[in-house]
Amino acid sequence: MKRILLTGMSGAGKSTVTRVLAARGYKAVDADGDEFSQWVEVEGDASAEVTPVDGNRDWVWREDCIQELLSTEDTDVLFVSGCAENMPKFFPQFDLIVLLSAPASVIVERLRIRTTNQYGKRPEEVARVLSLVESIEPRLRRAAGYEIDTSAPLEEVMATLLQLMQSQP
Repeated sequence: MKRILLTGMSGAGKSTVTRVLAARGYKAVDADGDEFSQWVEVEGDASAEVTPVDGNRDWVWREDCIQELLSTEDTDVLFVSGCAENMPKFFPQFDLIVLLSAPASVIVERLRIRTTNQYGKRPEEVARVLSLVESIEPRLRRAAGYEIDTSAPLEEVMATLLQLMQSQP
């Protein structure tokens, strides 16, 4: 089974791509939902590079649920989308990591108009996402085997992604 991680910042298009993959019959899981993620208390550290999402709470993957998902052999290809502080521990289990990215102006507009998720509606949340584009996205870029600019038309993004999937052994 091929396991493919789609990662990127809020507003990069992970959920949209995941919905399209599922509609096309692929097993595609949005790990940013309640089933696979949860709020956890984090230690306040003023020197930390990344601040928690909400006060002293951060949204992280439920490690047991993610591990069970990755261990289940019920499909030829599994797409998992998400971005969480604890996801790097799962990187070795993925055959392919794809960074979905977009210019900051596109991300800001997507956050403003999206209806499936309220995160990114407040000015401080937008500022946090833009800060993460500068601080965390470069790390994701180094971890990813490929990057797709999701400001391209959705059909082009999907064609590129499916071509990458097919090129993997």
